[in-house]
Amino acid sequence: MGMGKEKTMENPAENRPEQVVLATVIRDRQEVREAEEYLDELRFLAETAGFETAATFMQKLPAPDKRTFMGSGKLSEIKSCLEEREIGTVIFDDELSPSQTRNLERELGVRILDRTRLILDIFAQRATTAYAKTQVELAQLQYLLPRLSGMWTHLERQRGGTGTRGGAGEREIETDRRIIRDRIARLKEQLVRVDRQMATQRSGRGSLVRVALVGYTNVGKSTLMNLLSKSDVFAENKLFATLDTTVRKVVLENLPFLLSDTVGFIRKLPTQLVESFKSTLDEVREADLLLHVVDISHPNFEDQIAVVNRTLREIGAGDKPVFLIFNKIDAYTYVEKEADDLLPETRENWTLEQLQRSWMARNEGVPCIFISAAERINIDRLRKDLYGMVREIHEGRYPFNNYLY
Repeated sequence: MGMGKEKTMENPAENRPEQVVLATVIRDRQEVREAEEYLDELRFLAETAGFETAATFMQKLPAPDKRTFMGSGKLSEIKSCLEEREIGTVIFDDELSPSQTRNLERELGVRILDRTRLILDIFAQRATTAYAKTQVELAQLQYLLPRLSGMWTHLERQRGGTGTRGGAGEREIETDRRIIRDRIARLKEQLVRVDRQMATQRSGRGSLVRVALVGYTNVGKSTLMNLLSKSDVFAENKLFATLDTTVRKVVLENLPFLLSDTVGFIRKLPTQLVESFKSTLDEVREADLLLHVVDISHPNFEDQIAVVNRTLREIGAGDKPVFLIFNKIDAYTYVEKEADDLLPETRENWTLEQLQRSWMARNEGVPCIFISAAERINIDRLRKDLYGMVREIHEGRYPFNNYLY
């Protein structure tokens, strides 16, 4: 009898994402529902980074514990869960201090990540161009510098030239810190050079009106960019699908303008990323008009609008003209109240038509429109309204240059 090839069985456990535990603190005057929504966002972040959430823990405290973020009783619960399920990572929905991270690692005996580190890791996975990779590396090193605990000795081989080695008595941790500071300095120099080049490119774009897409992450900006510019910008239903700024020339009727797609904002966007992605944010700061895209199907979309508006103010773009674009109306759902339900009506009970009337009434001076970029709903109206706004900006800048019309 002939011997056949031995068939190797695939182990499903080997292909399964790493499991993690998520943890957060509910502060005074914070509703449990809000904390749960934030935890859902952290779960989406973890999924984007390639993790699978096995369990979540919340604890109500006046303020996070300065030493271990959460109380000893809750940490005991988390530790039991980790040991029972053999999980090696806990992610906290806040930025932990270096001492909190070290104390939690000692208490729980596993790897500790915080929200900022998770977002930085996602950016590192998403960076494809040399420029984006440089921006992300700078942000990561700025985050890690105060958290060094002797794990950076492997970077010693990256040092080059003379005058970099310390004396025999120099402590290892100080050597590591100096390596990181030197690397940060070099990365900043690289980014300054590229920033100058990009500023020159922006100044050389001539007299065209500049429009920038902004919004919370994963609201459909790249899909809308593809629709308006007839281009093929990468779009995916994951957080931070776009890191590099994409600029396209768009022509509506006979009027050309520049449209840029920028990195999405998020609650507690790490300050290191805001600093590193200066050129990306300059596209927003120097735009003539902002298209603020909102995912109306998201249950927390009003908070997301507030986060974007706050971030725009923080980067010096809070006074820009805004066109509010409510996207994904095809996915909008509402809960119809029962006839015997005596509880007050909430926004979750509003139909799409009621929501449209509400926002159009409350946003005097801020035009808005309701569309679905994926399903091409109301896109002709969007193009018509956008054309009118760009034309008005162009006419205001060049009152005697109306040959286009």
